[in-house]
Amino acid sequence: MTYTAMVVGGGIAGMTCAIALEAAGSRATVYEAYDRTAENAGVYLTLAVNALDALRAAGVDVRGLGFDTPRITMTSGSGRRLGELPYGTGVETAGDGLTSRTVKRADLYSRLRDEALRRGVRFEHGRRLVGAAPSDAGVVASFANGTTAEADVLIGADGLRSRTRDLIAPDAPGARYNGLLNTGGYAAGITVDSEPGMMNAIFGRRCFFAYTPHPDGEVWWVANPPSPVEPTPAELVAITPEQWRRRLIELFRDDKGPAAEIIGATERIFAGWNTYDVPSVPVWHDGRMIIIGDAAHATAPSIGQGAAMAIEDAVVLAKCLRDLPTVESAFAAYEGLRRERVERVVEQGRRTGGWKAVHPLAAAPRDLVMRLGMAHMARTGNDPSRWIYEHHIDWHERVGAVPA
Repeated sequence: MTYTAMVVGGGIAGMTCAIALEAAGSRATVYEAYDRTAENAGVYLTLAVNALDALRAAGVDVRGLGFDTPRITMTSGSGRRLGELPYGTGVETAGDGLTSRTVKRADLYSRLRDEALRRGVRFEHGRRLVGAAPSDAGVVASFANGTTAEADVLIGADGLRSRTRDLIAPDAPGARYNGLLNTGGYAAGITVDSEPGMMNAIFGRRCFFAYTPHPDGEVWWVANPPSPVEPTPAELVAITPEQWRRRLIELFRDDKGPAAEIIGATERIFAGWNTYDVPSVPVWHDGRMIIIGDAAHATAPSIGQGAAMAIEDAVVLAKCLRDLPTVESAFAAYEGLRRERVERVVEQGRRTGGWKAVHPLAAAPRDLVMRLGMAHMARTGNDPSRWIYEHHIDWHERVGAVPA
């Protein structure tokens, strides 16, 4: 079937959804709360092979962005090697011809926006959703600026603080703070002992650090300082780059490795942000409204699957709307195809994130457990994350209805 769709939220989930809907024959308009675009966002992310597979299913090509990131190596703050794993590379399904890629979020945003515009997607900025109600045509949305819009379906891709989620499931749990902060940056004029594209994860005594060298020599990095108390947005904004620099260098003072040197060579450190996930939301859709991506199931960034799950959601929902005779049957099929997978990913992300936030006295036992686990994986070839990467979306395969 074909529909008109209001996509609330112009981030990765919303733009991918609009692109996939257009590919499936529907017409999409993206309603973005902010009055500006996000081309200047400084942070980066790694698109695992399952994310690239889903983008490829929707006809989105991200070759030329960032660089391949085929492997990840893990060390302790003492400098001891814990192990090395493929970064989703080598799986038999989604990994066919694909290698995980690390890209700047702004570059990915621009590529998705260009593709969406090429396919005829409309963008409406300064439209913050405040309410929605059924209408004869499907659903009518109201926005904070006093305007309204109407379409066959409303798709909430409006992130952690989703207003669409509040409308669909007002009693649903909200974002859950994970006890970690995020910051990072790009270091120049420094040489590190790592091949380009290798993701290097250091489980320090007091802070987690990861870095990967760009083929041009720049070093991209991220750190997760622990913070048992959740800072407010105002408190985070008040931390200057130099305060971040001093704080991070102090956290890594007793660790071996290049963290302090990389941080010292970084001209501009990202403004910090909190780490969250969203536990199980019991209701994903109501009538002609549905939520996808972080609005439904945000995962902690510790396993690099937040964007991937949102991209998969977007493509699967577009297929369900294309292939099934009613909105209700399409929404039910979408939830049936997605819920178990994404909730497993959220739980695994929470467990993995727990390894980053241990007390310094627990660092040695943690490192021992990780080293033994990595050795077992290397010996048996049993990567417990393999099921995540092997997920494949066949755009041409028809979606069947969920049995009643």
